[in-house]
Amino acid sequence: MKELHIITPVKDSVELTLETIAAIAASRITVPHTYFVYDDFSTDETRARLKKAAQEAPFELIHLSDLTTHPSPNYLLVLQLAQERALRADAALAIVESDVVVRPDTLQGLFDGAAARPDCGIAASVTVDEAGNINYPYLYAKGKENQAFAEKKHLSFCCSLLTPGLLRAVDFHQLDASKSWHDVTISHRSLEAGLTNYLFTNLPVWHRPHGSRPWKQLKYTNPLKYYWLKLTKGRDKI
Repeated sequence: MKELHIITPVKDSVELTLETIAAIAASRITVPHTYFVYDDFSTDETRARLKKAAQEAPFELIHLSDLTTHPSPNYLLVLQLAQERALRADAALAIVESDVVVRPDTLQGLFDGAAARPDCGIAASVTVDEAGNINYPYLYAKGKENQAFAEKKHLSFCCSLLTPGLLRAVDFHQLDASKSWHDVTISHRSLEAGLTNYLFTNLPVWHRPHGSRPWKQLKYTNPLKYYWLKLTKGRDKI
């Protein structure tokens, strides 16, 4: 891996997004790196605040509305664009979602951890709540704190690094375009390609579950409405 590309897909939730951006900007990264923020048809207010932030923090702001007329969510398009860029640069690709706050050593730690494991396909940070307790989507990792280990369960893209080996092995243009999210599929494809996925519980990140997609809070507050929207609107296909 010659360098590191970092991406954050954004759909409004601008206050949380700006916290994510600030934490990445404050990261201690020693390898060459570039940060891209993909705005997925956010409101005019969000777009304006992202534009202002891009003048102050080192990231490139990409508006998907300049590239496609397909309505949000365009997560697959973001993955495809990011994969193409990373492959051209022989770069690892770190995905940090906009409801996550990394620590200063997170991204360099994932890069180093992946580089030290030649078979690595995905290197993922465990997610924790504000008190430091492991939370969704990694509840299965409780009791395995402060270590790094191979994991056959799927890894979330809350904060994950995809190695060039995985990016060469799995063509994101071949993924199912009817699905909203692709972390499960890509995790499985990584294993099918003979790679190993690693979970780093020694590199935790603060995760506000579904903070980037507030409608999903209905799963807990009004599950009937959540599943109705999921069924009738085709939302949240995994």
